[in-house]
Amino acid sequence: KYAFEWKEKYGDIIYSQIAKLGCSVDWDRVTFTMNDDYYAAVIKVFIDLYKKGLIYRGARMINWDVEAKTALSDEEVEYRDVTSKLYYVKYKLEDSDDYISIATQRPETIMGDTGVCVNPTDKRYNHLIGRKVIVPLINKAVPIVADDYIDKDFGTGVLKITPAHDINDYNIGLKHNLPLIDILNDDGTLSEQASILIGEERFAARKKIIELLKEADLLIKEQSYNSRLGYSQRTNSVVEPKISTQWFVNMKALAQPALEAVLSGEINIHPGEKFLATYKYWLENVKDWCISRQLWWGQQIPAWYDADGKFVVAQDEEKAKELFEAQYSVANAELKQDEDVLDTWFSSWLWPIQVFKGITAPGNDDINYYYPTSVLVTGQDIIFFWVSRMIMAGMEFKNIKPFSDVYFTGMVRDKQGRKMSKQLGNSPDLLELIDKYGADAVRFGIMISSPAGNDLLFDEASLEQGRNFNNKLWNALKLVKIWQDKSGIKGADEKNTGNDFAISWFDERLKEVKANIAVLIDQFKLSEALKQLYSLIWDDFCSWYLEWIKPGFNQSLSKQKIEKTLYFFEELMQLLHPFMPFITEEIYHQLKERNNDLTIKQVSLTHAGNKTILTQGNVLKQAITAIRDVRNKNQLKFADKIDLAIQTNDKDLYKEVNIILRKQVNAESLRFDDASNGIAVVINTDKIFVETTTKIDQSVQKLKLLKDLEHLKSFIISLEKKLDNDKFVANAKPEVLELELKKKNDTQAKIAAIQESLQQIEGGI
Repeated sequence: KYAFEWKEKYGDIIYSQIAKLGCSVDWDRVTFTMNDDYYAAVIKVFIDLYKKGLIYRGARMINWDVEAKTALSDEEVEYRDVTSKLYYVKYKLEDSDDYISIATQRPETIMGDTGVCVNPTDKRYNHLIGRKVIVPLINKAVPIVADDYIDKDFGTGVLKITPAHDINDYNIGLKHNLPLIDILNDDGTLSEQASILIGEERFAARKKIIELLKEADLLIKEQSYNSRLGYSQRTNSVVEPKISTQWFVNMKALAQPALEAVLSGEINIHPGEKFLATYKYWLENVKDWCISRQLWWGQQIPAWYDADGKFVVAQDEEKAKELFEAQYSVANAELKQDEDVLDTWFSSWLWPIQVFKGITAPGNDDINYYYPTSVLVTGQDIIFFWVSRMIMAGMEFKNIKPFSDVYFTGMVRDKQGRKMSKQLGNSPDLLELIDKYGADAVRFGIMISSPAGNDLLFDEASLEQGRNFNNKLWNALKLVKIWQDKSGIKGADEKNTGNDFAISWFDERLKEVKANIAVLIDQFKLSEALKQLYSLIWDDFCSWYLEWIKPGFNQSLSKQKIEKTLYFFEELMQLLHPFMPFITEEIYHQLKERNNDLTIKQVSLTHAGNKTILTQGNVLKQAITAIRDVRNKNQLKFADKIDLAIQTNDKDLYKEVNIILRKQVNAESLRFDDASNGIAVVINTDKIFVETTTKIDQSVQKLKLLKDLEHLKSFIISLEKKLDNDKFVANAKPEVLELELKKKNDTQAKIAAIQESLQQIEGGI
C-alpha cells in the first residue's frame, strides 16, 4: 500500500511534467506494470518461457549488490576506470621456506583461495605445477595448477584462484575441480567460512588483512594500478561477484531474431552511425539474463516449493498443487511461493504489446489496430535494458517487430558535462523552468541544443533564446494584424512596390525549407530541422519578408497580399507546431476564426523551391546588408540619398529586385554601369558601387576589401589542397567533386573582383 502511494505521488509528478510540456499522449491509456492485468501478463509470459525451456533456475556467478542485497543483471553494472592497488603477497610452498609472489587487488578474499594457477609455458614455474602452497593467514594448503588463461606478463605471472568471488576464477576452478568457499555474507561482511575477521565489512577487512600480512612478513610491496571496477546502478556500491541460485532467461535464442530485425533494416536505429554497432555487439555477445531480484516490490516469481526444495512453475497455488501432484505424485502438497520478484525490465519489455492488452487478451481490436507501433523515442542509456528486449518480446510473442524506428536522444548534462543528479544539485526543476520561461521556450531550448543522439550541455541561455523567439512571434503577429485591419483602404498597395517579388521569393523559400524539414524529420534530425525553421521565421520571414512588403507611410496592403501573408504565417505555425505547440496553436486561431485545431491539421506536400527566385532573394539580402554596412562604416545616415551603379553580367537578376533594393537602402536611382567612382562592394562576382555627394574616407572600404581578400585567399588554398589530394579526388562522388570545383571557380572570380576594386580605390586615392 505504501509503495503504491509513493508511486502515485511521484508518478503524478512525471505525468504533470509530460502534460505541462504539451506532449500529445492518450491519457485514457495510462498503464502501470503493477496493474492487475499487466501483472497477469508478466506471470503468463514467465510460465510460457519456462515451458519452452527459455527460463531456468540454477547456481551461477552473478553480480551482487551488497547494499540492496539483491542480484543484478550484467546491464545494471556500470564499469568505471579507477586507480587501485596491487598487493604482492608471499604464498609459501608446502614443506619449504621458499615462496611464490602473487599480486592481488583483493587481499580480503585470500581466505577463499582454493588454488593458485600459472601458465603451462612459463618456465619460471613449470617445476612447481602439482605442488601445493600455503594460503597466507589461514595456513591452508591448496594446489598449483596450470592454465592457458594466465597472462605471464601480468603481475608475477601467478594468479590466486578464488572461485566463489570472480567469474574467471570460477571457470578455472570448474576445469580443475577446485572447491568453492564463499567468504562473504549478502551484506558484504566476512562470513564464518572466512575463518578470520568474521563480520567485518569487506573494505574494512581489506585494511586489516594488509596489516596482518605486514605483521607476518607476508606482504612484499604495494603498487598503484589502473583498473575497471563495477558499480551498481541501483545503489552505487561496488558490485560483488557471487555464486548464487537465481532465475535466468536463455538469451541466445531470443537475441538472434532481434539482431536480424535491425541488421536487415526492418527496424531502423537513429542515429545508426552511433548506436547500431553497439546494439549489434551486445546482441552478438549477449549473456543469459538474471531476472530474479531479492526485493519485495515487483511481480512475484510464480514458482512453488515444498520443504525439500522441489518446485513447479504455475500461475497460482491451486494450479501449482495440481502440477506438483502430476510431477512428484504428492497430493495436496504444502507449497510455498518463491519470495523473489522479477527484474523490472522483465515487465517493461512487454510494453508495446501489453499496453494494448496483447498478452492477456490476444487478438483484441486495439492490439490488432495499433501493433506494431511506429517510433520509439528513448534514452541511449537503456538500449540494452529496454529497447533490445522489447524487440525480443515482439518477435517472440507477436512474431513481428514492435516498432519500425528507434530514436535515441542524448543525455542532458550540466555545463561541466556531468549527469544531472539530485546528489550534485545540478538538476533543474522542469516545472520551475516552465513557470519561468514557458513550456514552448523550454521545448525549444532543449531541442535546438540536441543534435541527434548527442549529449547536450544544459544552459538556461537556450531557454532564454526560446522565450525571445516567442516574443518575436507575438510581435510579428501584432504587426500583421495591424496591416490586416488596414488592408484594402485608400492608398492600398496596387502599384509595383516590389511586393510581388517579396511574395514570390518567400513562397519559394517556404517550399524549400518545408522540403528540407520533411527530409530531416524523416532522418530524425530534429535539432537541424528546428534550426532551419528558426532561421526561416526569424530571418527570412520577420527580418526580410515583413520588411520588404511593409506598406509605406499612409499606405496599406491589398487584401490579396495580406491574405498571402496570413497564409505564410499559418504555414510557418504548422511547421513549428511539433516543436512549440502552445504558441503556434494560439497564433493559428488568432490569424483567423476556425473550427479546427492546428494539432490535427496535416502538413501539405511540397517540392523544392524555384532556384532562380531563391538566388535573386539571396543576392537582394546580400546587397542590402553590404550597402547598409557601407552606410554605417562611412557614417552615412539613412536620410542621406545615394545612387547605385551595378557591374554585372546578369542584369535580369537585379531588375526584379530593383524596387525593393532601392527602398531598403534609400537609393534614388539604380543603373547598370561599369564605370563609377563610388564605394565598391562585391556580391558574388558582381560589384555594386555606392555613389554619394557626401565626402567619405575610402580607406575604410579598402581595409574591408583587404580583409575579405585575405579570407578568400585562405579559403582557396584549403580548396586547392583538397583538390590536389589524389585520395579525395578518387573517392569523392562526382557531385561532390563538381561542387568543390565550382567553389574554387567562384572564389577565384570574387578574388578578381575585389582586386579590381582595390585598384580603383588606389587610383582614386
